[in-house]
Amino acid sequence: MKVNVKVQRYNPEKDKKPSWQSFAVECEPGDRVLDLLNHIKWYMDSTLTYRRSCAHGVCGSDAMLINGRNRLACKILVKDLARDGGTITVEPIRGLKVERDLLVDMEPFFDAYRAVMPFFINDDPVPAGERLQSVEDRAIFDEGTKCILCACCTTSCPIFWVNGRYLGPASIVQAHRFIFDSRDKGSDQRLKVLNQNTGVWRCRTAYNCTEACPRDIPITELIEEVKRAVLYQKA
Repeated sequence: MKVNVKVQRYNPEKDKKPSWQSFAVECEPGDRVLDLLNHIKWYMDSTLTYRRSCAHGVCGSDAMLINGRNRLACKILVKDLARDGGTITVEPIRGLKVERDLLVDMEPFFDAYRAVMPFFINDDPVPAGERLQSVEDRAIFDEGTKCILCACCTTSCPIFWVNGRYLGPASIVQAHRFIFDSRDKGSDQRLKVLNQNTGVWRCRTAYNCTEACPRDIPITELIEEVKRAVLYQKA
């Protein structure tokens, strides 16, 4: 089949604003959007700029706005987006500065991630063996461990679009993973960060984040659990 790939282009060295460029690409229905972008870059226009790494939906590098929705280019198939002769639009994710074409500055996103202390905190004496945890306790934060930091959720959030200081859904999910870990002792510190005006109370429960997540994490539900933890200071 043949599809028209319409890509938003932007070169800060010569462009005052983004513009669109279309490429006619022959492909198979089972090809991924990343395959199309690779074909364009390798055989049609080597200046096309975007991130990609593992190409298997694990690293989270290639989050893009594809046909108006945040998706991973390496996961979404052509047949799920367009028919023969149809058009697929590809834009950079929103809310972050566009460096070039589909490449955005991820540093504000990772600043928010670092702010919630996404690491294990426990100053108790190190036990002789492992810090054991029941299956039931592990299940409480299981969903949050699936996050790959692709930013699909955060950059689909309308609050983040208008207020880049908002920590965003991804950071709150990462905080959830440790707040509800029975072995961790840093919950109070994280809840203090999340109780600030850039934290969980900015969330308006729009559900954009949940719909955008390529890992099917119930993000809105986890954010609500963190809100309750803040209210009741669950350690």
